Parts: sequence; C-alpha cells; structure tokens
Amino acid sequence: MSSRPHLHQRPLCRVVVDNDFAGDPDGLLALAHHLLAPSNRVVLVTSSFLDPSFPGPPPPTAADGAALAAELVDQVDGPRRPDVVAGSELAFDPAGSSRSPAAQAIVAEARRDDPLPLYLVCGGPLTNVAEALRQAPEIAARLTLVWIGGSLHEGAYEYNRDTDPDAAEFVFATPELAVWQFPLETYRSCACSVAELEADLAGSGRVGEWLWTCFTELPLPDFVRLGGVWPLGDSPPVLVTALDDESSTYRDTPTGRVYTAVDVRLLIADLLAKLRLHERRR
Repeated sequence: MSSRPHLHQRPLCRVVVDNDFAGDPDGLLALAHHLLAPSNRVVLVTSSFLDPSFPGPPPPTAADGAALAAELVDQVDGPRRPDVVAGSELAFDPAGSSRSPAAQAIVAEARRDDPLPLYLVCGGPLTNVAEALRQAPEIAARLTLVWIGGSLHEGAYEYNRDTDPDAAEFVFATPELAVWQFPLETYRSCACSVAELEADLAGSGRVGEWLWTCFTELPLPDFVRLGGVWPLGDSPPVLVTALDDESSTYRDTPTGRVYTAVDVRLLIADLLAKLRLHERRR
C-alpha cells in the first residue's frame, strides 16, 4: 500500500449509472471510472436489456448485466458500495404500467433529500428511465439525465435510441427534465486502439485485468469484424460527473445541452491513472 500523500477531493454530485452491462464492455469500463472517482458518489447501479439480436445463446439479459456490474463493484471494493438492481427485460410499453425494480430504485433515489445534485447517467436504451418517469413524473425536476444516445443527423441508426424508441420518445417529452446528451457523432470519437487496451488497461492492476477479460470473452456478432480500434463510447458522462467538461464543447438546447466534442485524452488518461492508483493503494 502506498503512503504517498494525495490531494483531497470531495464528492460534487450523486450518480445513478444505468447501462446494458451484459453487452459491450465499454459500459463496465465507464462504471469502473465512476466508481473509482472520489469527486462523484455512485449511489445506485441499474441494468437494462439488450437488443435480442445480440449473440447468445441465450441472449444476454438485464439480470446478466446486473450480475456483471455487481462483480465489478466487488472488484473495486470501495468505501461506498451502491446497490445494483436489474431493470426490465422488455422494451417500454407506452400504454403499460410496468414498474421494474430498477425503475423503483431510481424513483426512490430521486425522491431522497440530499444536498448533492443527482445525475442519472444512461449509456443504453432509456427503458428504465422511462419507467421511472412514468411512475413518478415529479422526479424529472430532481435530476439531470446524462445520456449516451441519439444522433445529430436525421435518419442515422443509433443503437441506444433505436433499441427502445418508445422509451426515448417518452423521456424527451417529459416536462421539466433536463437532458445532457452525447449523440452518436460525439461519443464515437472516444476510440481506443485494441493494442492500447491490452497494454494499458490489462496492465493497470487487478480491476484493469478484470475489465480486459470482459473484452476478450465477449461473443461478437457475426456482422462485427474487429479491426484495430474499440470504441469507448459510454465514457463521456464521466466528464460531467467526476472530471470537468471545460475542455469539451456543447451547445445549449431548450431542455439541456448537446455535446459536440469531448476531451478523449483526459477521459482515457484519467481512467488508467485511477486504475493504477487504486492498485497501489489497496
């Protein structure tokens, strides 16, 4: 364990992290970054379902994602251990009344009085978010949604939005909800080479090695031909919750903001440094 003195960082916000953790491991990598950051407090982790076309058999579920996220929480073994809750296994039904455990947990956290502002960070379909807002519309004014999803160009396919378009439509139509969005054209700039992942992520302590194993064991769909790059598109919200977005750019919208560029160097360098420091201090 290192005795090197370090700068004290206090938490500036609470974070609920929602993602389809059983899919692309970039969601787990982003969760690790949030968990390792002393400047934000992760209070809840919720998992969402994947597009049924994702390879199996059987196709990964929200419950599978929750199990992976819980294993990562154990790996990090931080002083605060957030609850990990599985979300709906089905897409949002605008005419339905479903209340998944994840949606109920989101509502409970949003209703809790706390001096720290609440960010709901979603790196997948908006299913759990839509269910929570339908169950308790008043929570819209008590949080900021930070979403990886959507696109700037009309007609472009975007996985997170198009896996559950009804959920996205419901969420964006919710009054009083502030949405800070990282669209396709922005988040796909967060690219890391496969060689960097193997050399730097796998070599950054036990948590880094665990994350690298998630990449190597992922069953890729037949249509994916892996080249030299792996996108880390779920990482940008860390700039909002745990770092700083001054070196990124965004434009204001009537309901929030849309990020048009992010500081990729800051994101990746900070994650690797936090992994190494965590290994040194444990």
